[in-house]
Amino acid sequence: MAEKSTKSFILRVDTETMNAIEAWAADEFRSTNGQLQWIITEALRKAKRLPKKKNQTQNNEENK
Repeated sequence: MAEKSTKSFILRVDTETMNAIEAWAADEFRSTNGQLQWIITEALRKAKRLPKKKNQTQNNEENK
């Protein structure tokens, strides 16, 4: 199984927004970082911008 790689970056967020993210993360029992990753992933999924997973691509090609 391939390992997922992550890339670190600095994000500047105003205090009110950060407080809201931290409260939301606590409500869902996630870390703040985990909540931000979830928010970004959901936004990408809804915009249909997530890259296709290899298994999905392989299955689609096999079914053609």
